Amino acid sequence: MNEFLKLEGAYLFFAFVILLITVFVATRPFIAKGSLKKALIWVSLFLICAIALHYYVTKSRMEAVATAYKSGKEVLCENRIYTKGANFITIKDNGEWSLKNDYFVSPNFTRDFFLARCIVK
Repeated sequence: MNEFLKLEGAYLFFAFVILLITVFVATRPFIAKGSLKKALIWVSLFLICAIALHYYVTKSRMEAVATAYKSGKEVLCENRIYTKGANFITIKDNGEWSLKNDYFVSPNFTRDFFLARCIVK
């Protein structure tokens, strides 16, 4: 559950805001009676499906990146700290990097790289 909240927390917040907007619009006097229930059902269903699909795709990509790293392939990770240089950093299992709890860790870097922000090269 903690991992789900870490990956989808921002999207859950946006979904809540969208539901609030739906309630606001569906309760206006010019909207037909009974629209609130229908709108909440359909919008909630769409948001649940979208967030679940995003979580599934992200977890699948994370597993693919971890598998590729363990098999010796290169991995590209988003580099948000050093914006003047490359936008991505190449990570390979050459003894410098290790994989710990869904993070690439190296003693030569001040920050860790989360698997969800990486792709296989």
